[in-house]
Amino acid sequence: MKAVRFHRYGDIDVLGVEDVEARRLGPRDVLVRVRAAGINPGEAKIRTGALHERFPAVFPSGQGSDLAGTVTATGSAVTGWAPGAPVLGWSWERSSHAEYVVVPEDQLVRKPDTLPWATAGALYVAGSTAWAAIAGVDPRAGETVVVSGATGGVGSLAVQLLRLRRAHVVAIASARHRDWLESQGASLVGYGSGITERLRRTIEGDGSGTAHAFLDFHGGDYARIALTLGVLPRRVNTLDHRAAAALGTRSRGSAEGTGQAVLTELAELAATGRIEVPVSRTYPLSEVRAAFAHLEHGHPLGKVVLLPHPACHE
Repeated sequence: MKAVRFHRYGDIDVLGVEDVEARRLGPRDVLVRVRAAGINPGEAKIRTGALHERFPAVFPSGQGSDLAGTVTATGSAVTGWAPGAPVLGWSWERSSHAEYVVVPEDQLVRKPDTLPWATAGALYVAGSTAWAAIAGVDPRAGETVVVSGATGGVGSLAVQLLRLRRAHVVAIASARHRDWLESQGASLVGYGSGITERLRRTIEGDGSGTAHAFLDFHGGDYARIALTLGVLPRRVNTLDHRAAAALGTRSRGSAEGTGQAVLTELAELAATGRIEVPVSRTYPLSEVRAAFAHLEHGHPLGKVVLLPHPACHE
């Protein structure tokens, strides 16, 4: 099968698509023909070596956690899945950016019939991260929550999940995504100098006048800004683990949100239109470098998705 591989840390030029053997099925494993697999900023950081201390790569390294596709074969002890079943799920072996992937049976859930393949394949990492971050700060109806990186893959889902909780969102994002954010009931604060004061003015103009919680999906200085705005450390969640350790905030991510129950609920919310999973662009597996260039430099709204079998993608 074809699969993405890289043999050393580096920029997108280290990525390639190679012929590899699929891992042999264990008794409780399932072979999935991958129809869609989202790509994520964390994968780019692993590829560059920026996360070597936390998530070292073993070369040659595969890539990818998100997946959606159809069951092709099952291990001898699998009873819950049969060939042909439409599924979405996750891999913890950096292996889903490929034509086929082998995962344990309990890392899959059934794909709702009305959920498009690209949406299903984009849901796990962003959805579980947004879910865990929100649960960590526990926003209540009527509270104001600031979200940095509000139109990325994770942030765009968090904005919508917060809306379902009837929280008010102050979104830090590019001004070109204003229309989408306003359609979700969020107030936009654009990037740039003086952001702390601009946030303060926007929050003061809100009905509550107080920032109750802060979700940082961007990193950098935002966790410190949250504390400057008066948000309690226990109600700040950042994906910047070093900032969280230094400032005493929370740092819940996809690991804390991973599970079949959460993914099933997210898939149902997306299938019924209660949340949208914005897909900025799709690419065939052979264009994985272009896909990551768009993700890393194009500031897309929502997710970028690989389609390993684009000819049959409907």
